[in-house]
Amino acid sequence: MTDLLAYPLVPVASEADAEATLRALLPRLDAGATIVVCHVIEKAGGGVDKAGVEQREDRAREIFDHVEAHCRTADVSVETRIDYGTDVADTVFEAAADIDASAVAFTPREGSRWLQFLTGDTARDLVTENDRPVVVLPDRSRGTASTDEAES
Repeated sequence: MTDLLAYPLVPVASEADAEATLRALLPRLDAGATIVVCHVIEKAGGGVDKAGVEQREDRAREIFDHVEAHCRTADVSVETRIDYGTDVADTVFEAAADIDASAVAFTPREGSRWLQFLTGDTARDLVTENDRPVVVLPDRSRGTASTDEAES
């Protein structure tokens, strides 16, 4: 395990996002390591929220259940937290500072440039607007799919 991954904060947005991130992260950790997984519930900043907070908290707990099952199998301890904010990247770094994380580790999600323009590019913000190391992990499922398609 590298020092950057000694106590990482791992933001996850969905079960698929958690799956991709854990697939890349867990093999890089020693047995007995601890990670902190956070889910940010984005607040509308005065506007109408997409879904009720309670509903989104329930969804976060479902994601955490998925994460905990994978971490148990890998003998990695996991702490979970739900954070709230109007800017996902800022909220992630506030959480990282709060726990004194060694780094923020994530796998960027796919999305078209148009979608990123409309919704903001959180992955870019996580890499460029930070106060601590960021570990961008490869999405092995995308790499595998590309290889399989090339062989067809």
